[in-house]
Amino acid sequence: MSQSRDQRHPATAALVIGTGKGSGRKSGPRIPNSRLVKHGYWWWALPALTAIFSVHYVATLIGAFFSFTDYQGYGTFNWIGFDNYAKLPLDPEVMSSIGNTIFLALGALIISNGVGLGLALALNRTLKTRYVLRTLLFLPVILSPLAVSYIFRFIFAIDGPMNQLLKVLGYSGTPIVWLANAKLSIWVILLVVAWQMIGVSMVIFLAGLATVPHEIEEAAAIDGAGTFTRFFRITIPLIQPALAISTTLGLIQGLKIFDQVLAMTGGGPFGATETLSLVVYADTFTNMRFGYGAAIAMVLTFVILIASGIQLWLTRDRAGVHN
Repeated sequence: MSQSRDQRHPATAALVIGTGKGSGRKSGPRIPNSRLVKHGYWWWALPALTAIFSVHYVATLIGAFFSFTDYQGYGTFNWIGFDNYAKLPLDPEVMSSIGNTIFLALGALIISNGVGLGLALALNRTLKTRYVLRTLLFLPVILSPLAVSYIFRFIFAIDGPMNQLLKVLGYSGTPIVWLANAKLSIWVILLVVAWQMIGVSMVIFLAGLATVPHEIEEAAAIDGAGTFTRFFRITIPLIQPALAISTTLGLIQGLKIFDQVLAMTGGGPFGATETLSLVVYADTFTNMRFGYGAAIAMVLTFVILIASGIQLWLTRDRAGVHN
């Protein structure tokens, strides 16, 4: 019995010796005071929790209440039940904005996640400049959406750099009116929104790729698996949590698009780029129909919740199902 103990692995033996009574040294993780663990200092987070609860949940409940009234932002109001909600399907402005919102949200989601994943795969290699490139590609995320929108508004102006570039490349036709064209304007906004969302997706996918063991990819390559086979059979399943986070955040951000539309087109021309957020703003603060605007805001909230829930279900981790 004593021989088997002496034949232990050196690291194991060192751990066993270090826990002896005569070692005079305590090993292992330090156990915090059980009293602190039991009660904790939860009250430290109370101011932040109060602010979050007040700004998000209380404000949402107040808006939900006013959505059942004819409140105009001042004076008295009357309870009208579901009348505001009944008007929504009959309002062509609201229905058109729903289509624009879904188009921009899905388009920005696909572009940002596709390009972000491609950049993450490219920068996940041992490039000497990978950290500099990651920083440069992430810079658009920290810029103000409103400032970026005004810059792109200048770029796509009728006498802006984009038309000047087309002339240099040989285009000799009439200057393109990018932001006043009902068909082109929404595509320009989509480009701006997706450009600012790519950096977030790239960082999330880089974090996911860092968890993929190189040994598995090397073993698959030795077994004859090609690049695409390894990508779809190994990489994608292993970065499923990152994919779920990136797509969910991208979808929520896309459904809330406001700054870019307000700064670049104001919802025009003729409502071609109007989104639900912009309709809420216009009805609440411009048309002074606070109750009606609150009803549209509640619809937008439920759309985001339902879309996020479906997105999380579609990209859920299926490891437990396979096991």
